[in-house]
Amino acid sequence: MLCVAQGSPQLRRANDRQGQCTYTFTVPSPREGTCTEPGEAMTAIWELQRENSAVKQDADALKIRLSLLGIGQSTSAPHSFTDAQIELQRLKLEKDEWENQRGSLEMAYSDLLKEKSSLEEEKQRLTERLEKVQQRQCPQVVETSRNRDQPVPSRQVSSFSSVFFNFLVSRWGADGVGYQELKSELTALPASRMLPESHSASHGPEDTGTGCGELTWVGEPTTYRKADNIAGKYGVWMKDPEPPSPFTLDTLWRINTVGADIRQVFQYKTLDELVKGYPTKVYVVPRSMESNGAVVYKGSLYYVRRKSRILVKYDFKTETLAIQKELVDAGYHGKFPYSWGGYTDIDLAVDEMGLWVIYSTENTKGSIVISQLDPKTLEAKQSWNTTIRKQSVANAFMVCGRLYAVGSYASPTTTINFAFDTHTGVQKQTSIPFQNLYGYTSMVDYNPTEKKIYGWDNYNMVAYDVRLSKM
Repeated sequence: MLCVAQGSPQLRRANDRQGQCTYTFTVPSPREGTCTEPGEAMTAIWELQRENSAVKQDADALKIRLSLLGIGQSTSAPHSFTDAQIELQRLKLEKDEWENQRGSLEMAYSDLLKEKSSLEEEKQRLTERLEKVQQRQCPQVVETSRNRDQPVPSRQVSSFSSVFFNFLVSRWGADGVGYQELKSELTALPASRMLPESHSASHGPEDTGTGCGELTWVGEPTTYRKADNIAGKYGVWMKDPEPPSPFTLDTLWRINTVGADIRQVFQYKTLDELVKGYPTKVYVVPRSMESNGAVVYKGSLYYVRRKSRILVKYDFKTETLAIQKELVDAGYHGKFPYSWGGYTDIDLAVDEMGLWVIYSTENTKGSIVISQLDPKTLEAKQSWNTTIRKQSVANAFMVCGRLYAVGSYASPTTTINFAFDTHTGVQKQTSIPFQNLYGYTSMVDYNPTEKKIYGWDNYNMVAYDVRLSKM
């Protein structure tokens, strides 16, 4: 638009495209009449053009920056986001792992506190018993050496008893009592001091075949391997007496049972591989085990779930839990263990008759109960009550439908001092020598096919030959 001075009309004459003459008379409008002079208008137009050019340059620069940002987002951003996701997942896994470890340590600490309390109670009871003994007059002991006519003062006998007692207490109250460790040091006692004899011992001719009979002899232990670390102080190792394919009579299984989360089961193709430490396979069961009462029978692992009375059947072929069944009324997790402790309240066993479980209940006031189990359903087919307290024996196992109990877990030479026959319901005292070669036998199980006893003695995997009398 051309602005002119206000009040200056113009008359123009020109030819249009057809050659006709036209006249144009222009009068400034009120708006145009207010415009500045043409020179000032041109200056304003140039300024607007410069501003427009600057805006255009800024827009181009912004486009370039946006383009660069778009490239960066399309290349680096996805990688950064993926790395962040991976790092977050890793941190979550680490957190879960620490939480699990914390939970395991808390459980182990709680178990140790319970063990400490139990030991303190036992120490208190023994202290009271010692005080009562010291208050009584001890009989005079005649010395048989040079001064055979001079009696030994009774206070010397009491002093010796006190020293011996303090030595035992120092052992019980020693620093670092191990996990699932010693509850009380027991010496093998004849079964006649614990229950009336209802049947005399029978020692018939030995059975060298594969038939059943009464246990008459246990040989010296043969050591096959020692565990590698503290987790193997207690454990269980065994063969399947009736293995299905692909397993054989040579296949062995081993479980270390020290810890709050016992899940690993090591399989060995042969005894030689066990000795060398070369497992064929390692199974990880989905539910933790309680102590070392597990057995392998007909291709499955039977064990007790941690801190429960639930029996579990784990199928090695499918690597799944096939059955879980509660053992009604059974004491568990330190209620009625063997004398060495170890949460051995529920102990599974196998013999010529099948699958058994050895345990105790409140109703039997801590005496041993034996139940024969259906291996397919874990139902108790029949049960028998004995009069022997479970905490008074070191271990127990089944042979030909008979329960046999070991007197001590620590004494180098102890005896199998009790037997209960499920065929007749008769229980009796026995006196079959048994050796704890390494001073801490925590597992004793019988293999009916090999006619051997498998044991775990203070890190060491041992086995004993046995002899049975003819029926």
